[in-house]
Amino acid sequence: MKILSTNIGKPTTFIWNGKEETTGIYKKPTNQPIFLTKNDVLGDEVSNRLNHSGYYKACYAFSAEQYPYWQNLYPNLDWSWGMFGENLTLEDFDEQEVLLGDIYKVGEAVVQVSQYREPCYKFGHKFGTQQVIKQFVQHGFGGTYFSILEEGYVAQGDEFELIDRPEQSLSVAELFHLVFAKEKNQEHLKIAANSKAIPPKKRILLSSYIQ
Repeated sequence: MKILSTNIGKPTTFIWNGKEETTGIYKKPTNQPIFLTKNDVLGDEVSNRLNHSGYYKACYAFSAEQYPYWQNLYPNLDWSWGMFGENLTLEDFDEQEVLLGDIYKVGEAVVQVSQYREPCYKFGHKFGTQQVIKQFVQHGFGGTYFSILEEGYVAQGDEFELIDRPEQSLSVAELFHLVFAKEKNQEHLKIAANSKAIPPKKRILLSSYIQ
């Protein structure tokens, strides 16, 4: 897989339940390299650092191959790369093949596949309906966050080189399904709960579902 687009967001305000909110989800292609730090993407707006950025959510990636599905559902939106709030739009990103904990060299950086994306009301606001959150979960391809093991610049056209893979893990798609499924696969829960690629609090939460 490789980077099709690097995307950066500027602060955007909107009214939600009568209050002014700020978001960085309105990302646009930069057409230039971006710098991945241990906690975020340099120059990218992060309005809510409690739920975004940090070691386990330093950079968000989404698959370009998923775009046609959503463009068909929402043809009247103003579509461009970065539409899902991703910093990296990836080509040939197969979420059924890429594994939680995979470590890749890309550009100057070394990244690790980390936790899943949980869509929130700001995502719904951008798409014009909160119904899109349910649709996003049901579709089952939520992209992934990366932890940044070695900081550096990445650019359009940079390819991902797999340099390490866990002996036992879940695919990005399996992890996303596991988190939102009512009936949770017990073997998958055990694998995810023991993955150090996921933040400790979420490992504890996943462990609580093990019977």
